Amino acid sequence: MTNDIKTTAEAVEAAALPHLHEVHSDPNATPVNVPEDVAKQPVEKKSAAQWAYERLILYIENFEKQLDEEHEVAMGFAGGDAGVLRIEGMGYFDPDIVTFYGSDSNGIKTQLVQHVSQLSVILRALPKQNASATAPSRIGFRLAEDLKK
Repeated sequence: MTNDIKTTAEAVEAAALPHLHEVHSDPNATPVNVPEDVAKQPVEKKSAAQWAYERLILYIENFEKQLDEEHEVAMGFAGGDAGVLRIEGMGYFDPDIVTFYGSDSNGIKTQLVQHVSQLSVILRALPKQNASATAPSRIGFRLAEDLKK
């Protein structure tokens, strides 16, 4: 507990900003950080789609930070038979749709359009699609940069 004194406006603003808490068994695990650009807009001013999109980007970016140079991020779909999607792009359509662009395990172009109430994904590490490429594709970092615009 601190002895900081806050105005009512500061308390209301702090209550509307996103909070994140994680605990990992690995003490060296990289925690997800909520960037100032994401936190500055109060949650109640964001659509469900925008808010889900922003948080997914943070999780994807953080997951990629933990990958070696031989792996890229992909998504498995919980509760479905859709398989795995190598993430190549992501977007949202207000008020409640999130979409993922990529390719499946056979290299077939794929797009998932999902209502935020049905959102449930598993981030997976797959070997680089282009094994001869010097660096893996890192979509999470590009998506995170776009949040700053």
